[in-house]
Amino acid sequence: MDVTVEYTLHELLKKIFGFDQFKGNQEAVIKNLLDGRDTFVIMPTGGGKSMCYQLPAFLYPGTAIIISPLIALMKNQVDAIRNFGAEQGIAHVLNSSLTKAEITRVKADLSSGHTKLLYVAPESLTKEENVDFLKTIDISFYAIDEAHCISEWGHDFRPEYRRIRTIIEAVGKRPVIALTATATPKVQQDIQKNLNMLDATVFKTSFNRPNLYYEIRPKTKNVTKDIIKYVKSQSGKSGIIYCLSRKKVEELAETMQVNGIKALPYHAGLDSAVRVRNQDMFLMEEIDVIVATIAFGMGIDKPDVRYVIHHDMPKSLEAYYQETGRAGRDGAEGNCIAFYTYDDMLKMEKIMQAKSVSELEIANQLLLETISYAESAHCRRIQLLNYFGEEYHQDNCQSCDNCLHPKPKSEASEHILLVLDAVLETKQLLKAKQIAKLLTGEVDSIITAHRYDELDILGSGSFEDTYFWNAVIRQALVEHLLVKDIENYGILKITEKGKDFMKNPYSVMLAKDHDYGNTEGEEEEYFQTGDQKGGSSADTTLFAMLKDLRKQISKKESLPPFVIFQDTSLEDMAIQYPITHEELKNITGVGEGKAQKYGKPFINLIRNYVEENEIIRPNDMVVKSVINKSGLKVDIIRSIDKKHSLEDIAVAKNIEFDEVLTAIEHIVASGTKIDISYYIDEFVDPYHQEDIYDYFKEEAETDSWQDALRILGEDEYSEEEVRLVRIKFLSDLGN
Repeated sequence: MDVTVEYTLHELLKKIFGFDQFKGNQEAVIKNLLDGRDTFVIMPTGGGKSMCYQLPAFLYPGTAIIISPLIALMKNQVDAIRNFGAEQGIAHVLNSSLTKAEITRVKADLSSGHTKLLYVAPESLTKEENVDFLKTIDISFYAIDEAHCISEWGHDFRPEYRRIRTIIEAVGKRPVIALTATATPKVQQDIQKNLNMLDATVFKTSFNRPNLYYEIRPKTKNVTKDIIKYVKSQSGKSGIIYCLSRKKVEELAETMQVNGIKALPYHAGLDSAVRVRNQDMFLMEEIDVIVATIAFGMGIDKPDVRYVIHHDMPKSLEAYYQETGRAGRDGAEGNCIAFYTYDDMLKMEKIMQAKSVSELEIANQLLLETISYAESAHCRRIQLLNYFGEEYHQDNCQSCDNCLHPKPKSEASEHILLVLDAVLETKQLLKAKQIAKLLTGEVDSIITAHRYDELDILGSGSFEDTYFWNAVIRQALVEHLLVKDIENYGILKITEKGKDFMKNPYSVMLAKDHDYGNTEGEEEEYFQTGDQKGGSSADTTLFAMLKDLRKQISKKESLPPFVIFQDTSLEDMAIQYPITHEELKNITGVGEGKAQKYGKPFINLIRNYVEENEIIRPNDMVVKSVINKSGLKVDIIRSIDKKHSLEDIAVAKNIEFDEVLTAIEHIVASGTKIDISYYIDEFVDPYHQEDIYDYFKEEAETDSWQDALRILGEDEYSEEEVRLVRIKFLSDLGN
């Protein structure tokens, strides 16, 4: 092309877009396209992909055809180009959202040569009438945005994208530029092959986003409360919350609104006008939060999104990377927090059963890689970059949960061998859940029907629970020692690699981690202090004052400080600033009893501190919800009042004994007084009772039963004894 590229490029960059210099390898990409060569661009979100085709469109004679997957994306980019001061006709969209009159106007501008960029959806591109029209205009080049949609291995596969090359050949061959923010080597090859551009010049920018913090949190039944507390700690900042289902999007957006958060939903089921309005309100900062399905965000140019939260983990790491990449596009702070439970992965597997065998194989592999990432104890950044074929040469990124808070690991090769033995012993006919049950000694109808309860392997892993064995099985799947039979959903089979492992075992480390398989945890809380990224920031000054007040009361009452309020409760107070009795009851570990007995001086101190320091408190302390709370605690309290044994309570509620103990501990920690002396007197030696009680009263620095067991002696005292007497102590003296 006969232009003075260096001068013209920089002149247009400043004149039209207002930038003094190009970002990364934008200039090299643009020059390659201007030279008429096919171009393939892999550039992370925020790297400036759109500039790579927008600026050349102004230099090339004719109209650039921009193939884009979402109407919202097209509208956003066309509005941006028009806002640079160009005439309205300089950029248009051609899609199903237009009226006949609007389509006529668009085609008139195209025919007259006024339009430099035409955004078109792949579905519209394939319409015969549009193909015939495009043959009549002068086309400069084709740009295929979000090109990963072409690949079946990509996270947003769109069958229509695989027809693009055929349409291009029909309309008229011109240079092609394909762009994506996420492409593994496999996806990249698939894209180039399908577009017949294997000889294209490839420009690949590093996938590393050093300003992003990555964290995976266990997803409990309190996930909505956890999300709302986090969002309130980020008051005034823009955020995106992703959910997999439209129903969950609607529910969460409504709950956030009820709790005083400016949030709106976004999903494909909403009316087009509503979607556009909600998106515009987010872009114009009239709301702080968009709760969305994956339909939101592709190409949305909002640079100051400070956090991206995943209520549900996506189906692939590409999707996760793409969606988290919408945080911190301006280079400033971006927190990426995902809530994960393995149960969600199982639900996805069930949903995917309608796919063909080949599609299911791909989907399961992508899902397995997501599970591996979520449950891993290794640096999140290293894993993400390795997934995209890039190496990260630091041992610790200092910007993910696993690097900031390393998880302890243990050797798991013996455990994996036991799992593989169980799979073989049962003739490779059981699902993961049944293998875990078999190892712990549990049986179900399938196990008994096949007479597997008569095998020696039954109960061979009873030293651990089913959650542990499920984690071991998942590790074996990640290591490709086991595979789930696609045609017989869920059935575990040993791979060739697994057979080799049985002959020559090698080290496999299993991280001690959150129980990602248990979503029924009672009142679990996740808290990080202010010097840690990604968590809520406690007011350190107030926290210190609250600890001093607690110490004064503990001396006056002759009680250990933790009996008054635990540290987690004080930390939550230093975030939420409760100044009424009702607000205090919504603090972690504070129920009516605690609030009534000890609350007043703490409320007074916080109220004075807030007034003196002109603190702007988080709005609406109570996380309001339409969902009814579980009646488990009420049932347990009633059963204890009737002096039922704790074992009988466990059987009646169909839960484990340990779960009953945990529930009672939470009941007591919240300030409710209960009396389990009848049970303790029957099962705990009187001398042991006295020793444990005295320890907590006289010696203990914390209320940790683990510390107590270690100090008192694990050989002489059992975990159950220590926990039971601790419950009695806290109830007697603290409630």
